[in-house]
Amino acid sequence: MDEGNRMTERSSDIERAAAFLSKSELVAIPTETVYGMAANAFDEVAVKEIFRVKNRPFYDPLILHTNSIEKIERWGVAIPPRLRRLAETFWPGPLTLLLPRSEKISDSVTAGLDRVAFRIPSHPLTHQLLEQLDFPVAAPSANPFGYVSPTSADHVLKHFDEKIAMVLDGGACDVGIESTIVGEEDGRIVVYTLGGLSVEQIERVI
Repeated sequence: MDEGNRMTERSSDIERAAAFLSKSELVAIPTETVYGMAANAFDEVAVKEIFRVKNRPFYDPLILHTNSIEKIERWGVAIPPRLRRLAETFWPGPLTLLLPRSEKISDSVTAGLDRVAFRIPSHPLTHQLLEQLDFPVAAPSANPFGYVSPTSADHVLKHFDEKIAMVLDGGACDVGIESTIVGEEDGRIVVYTLGGLSVEQIERVI
């Protein structure tokens, strides 16, 4: 969008948010953890705009969000059996899985790595939005790089008013910290980053 020419919209209208995302625009979305800066993950222009607006280095990969395991697999991303068990237990929720990347996922999203991060957020407004989309959204936290992650629409607008198309206002986030990131290496389940899901919760399943 042309910065400075219009105010950032603030609304709970998921139809409006979906329309912006389909036109390469950025929309801040609520999750149960923090607000994310969302863009169509299959749209290279929109993905690069995330990095520009957040002042985020391109070597820092993005987490993709959608509403179902079936969609992830439809996009060619395989979920290993034990990670699938975690997905079926904790999705929707504050769990991110590192999965083998498919050809549909661009280098810009993964920073050239051979795995892609996916999660299914549980915030009802964003879940409804993702149900309407036939693409995943890349959505790192909606704050300038290095700043505290935002947990309300006000926090997002403090930094990005007039810089993004819309904030989908879903109220305050419940968890307030990022999701726990989990993957598999050499047959072992690895927790890379602790967040809204504890190691003990994971160990009860795996």
